[in-house]
Amino acid sequence: MPIIRSAIKKVRKDKTRTARNKKRELSMKEAIKKVRVSKKPKDLQAAFSALDKAAKVKLIHPNKASRLKSRLSKLI
Repeated sequence: MPIIRSAIKKVRKDKTRTARNKKRELSMKEAIKKVRVSKKPKDLQAAFSALDKAAKVKLIHPNKASRLKSRLSKLI
């Protein structure tokens, strides 16, 4: 365990950020899987939104988001 006060705070912040990122990542992956299975435009729109949000907060690279959106679009 860290001893310095700022290091203790960093551990707390990292734990919170990790949980937030995990939640975003799981929702993004679920949305993508849903599109691949159902192939409905409404699900595609939700997946696009999730990918854009993930790219916006630097969870994934913007080019990866674009690539995934393109590949999902081809399915429909």
